Amino acid sequence: MTTLSTSAQTAGTPVLEVAEFGKHQPIGVAVSQQGRIFVTFPKTKTNYDYGLTEIVNGQRIPYPNAEWNQWDSLQARTRFVSVQTVFVDQQDNLWVLDPANPGDGAPLIAGIKLLKINLKTNQVERIYRFEDIPRERSGLNDMRIDTRRQVAYLSDPKLAAIVVLDLQTGKSRLLLQGDKSTKAAPGFVLRIDGREVKDEDGKAFSSNVNGIALTHDFELLYFRAINQTKLYRIKTEYLRDASLSARQVAAKVEEVGETGVSHGMLADAAGNVYLTDSPNHAVRRVTPAGHFETVAQDPRLHWPDTFSIGPDGYLYLTAAQINLLPKWNNGQDRVQYPFRLYKMKLGATKTTN
Repeated sequence: MTTLSTSAQTAGTPVLEVAEFGKHQPIGVAVSQQGRIFVTFPKTKTNYDYGLTEIVNGQRIPYPNAEWNQWDSLQARTRFVSVQTVFVDQQDNLWVLDPANPGDGAPLIAGIKLLKINLKTNQVERIYRFEDIPRERSGLNDMRIDTRRQVAYLSDPKLAAIVVLDLQTGKSRLLLQGDKSTKAAPGFVLRIDGREVKDEDGKAFSSNVNGIALTHDFELLYFRAINQTKLYRIKTEYLRDASLSARQVAAKVEEVGETGVSHGMLADAAGNVYLTDSPNHAVRRVTPAGHFETVAQDPRLHWPDTFSIGPDGYLYLTAAQINLLPKWNNGQDRVQYPFRLYKMKLGATKTTN
């Protein structure tokens, strides 16, 4: 375990607004090497029209076309059901994850898919269906792509596992399922702005392994559950080695240190790992040297969720405001509308260690 050192003062990186979405709740964001911005919106009973959009002049344009965004449960294989996240790989392809669980309910099995979209042609090149995992119990959440070895790594909070997908064969495996590194800590209740995040029946919000980050050399995968305070990592060579037993893979997991509550994560080219921080309305990062730093702190960052780094050197992020939804407030809508997309300029963050 590494003991993370903490900055003694809050960094003042300005948080800038990129776009407003009214009552449409954003979750995933990805920025291409050409500066194109893509944002996902999960399927909800109200205030929903598109699952995946490209932001053009501040407006949401359905992507890759309107047909993919026409919700139809009978055509779930070729329509978006409830898009969770997007990611642009190092070859500038857009990957779209649709766990097909609208309202975070049971998944519509036929709709579970991962799409690879060619951003030069705006065409879907391949769809992966995850037919070799228990899809009726799954809830795929986040993903990263290793373009060198043609492997995708995904988190599945409902299965409390890491999914490793071979992009050439389409075969996938569940790893670290139920391990202490992928499970929520027993009895851990999120507390944000002095309120416990519980529903009207007193059931607390809880998520197993959620955000993941893959270093740019594809050698390390960072991951963690929302409902615990530790960050973990593992060398990807162990995740790709099918000869290792479940116990052998678990033995290779490294505990990075205490980082507090976090949802989304992202690694940059320098090896920093950025983490969202809902209780402190902040963005933090772990440096390669093991320093734990505050990058930005802003009261508008309610449940900062997903990151992407653009070619302009800005870190883009969504604020999902999940803890302010009626479900977690006895039916009262406490969301601060409009939902927004933000960005902040990346640079050196000083510490006093």
